Amino acid sequence: MTIYEKITANRQNGKKMLAVLIDPDKYVGDKLLHFLEKIEQTPPDFIFVGGSLTFEPIEKTIETIKTHTKIPVILFPGNINQFSGNADALLLLSLISGRNPEYLIGQHVTAAPAIYHSKIETIPVGYMLIESGAKTSVEYISNTAPIPAEKTDIALATALAGEMLGNKMIYLEAGSGAKNHLPLSMIKALKTHLSVPIIAGGGIRTAETAKNIFEAGADIIVVGNALEENPGFLRELKNVFADY
Repeated sequence: MTIYEKITANRQNGKKMLAVLIDPDKYVGDKLLHFLEKIEQTPPDFIFVGGSLTFEPIEKTIETIKTHTKIPVILFPGNINQFSGNADALLLLSLISGRNPEYLIGQHVTAAPAIYHSKIETIPVGYMLIESGAKTSVEYISNTAPIPAEKTDIALATALAGEMLGNKMIYLEAGSGAKNHLPLSMIKALKTHLSVPIIAGGGIRTAETAKNIFEAGADIIVVGNALEENPGFLRELKNVFADY
């Protein structure tokens, strides 16, 4: 079963999923090993690897993760330098909320030959940046404006266009270091109209927030910064997932 088949099967069965985001620059050496030991105690469904800008070799991070855990590793690249054929799958992100051609198709063209020859499972994803009360790394690096949090109609039309263009998932992103999580009304609107899985990330710091986002319609939530601040957050999320 492919990663995408697993996601769609879980979605059809009403099973919610958790992805832990590992930024190679934030988890290096012993810190990464210690973190992997922690998450093995309450393993998520997936480990996403990537960041807006990374100095550490992503290949080394993936190798360490796969040596110490059996959790599927999925690339969540911020640019074409964050590619490795040794991951289990690649989220081929197209920043459909912005108008920067580099992040809509430009970097994808440059990376396509390497992706093709690697034979890695590739999942096309419509990536949407939503305003969250702070200027995020994604906004700055991509040079794109986020969709305003109150503009549900624009978010819905953008997501529908992404699905019509062939994206197999829609990723709603409040951004790293977001002050506010995604608007629940926006997630509900997308859930009502989309037929593809919805990923939600950014600003998820409590189990209650995670539950509310799941109830609104997200199929996968992504946590990252919250785990740096509170490694025990995974244990808190365990009760949320017990409901599904």
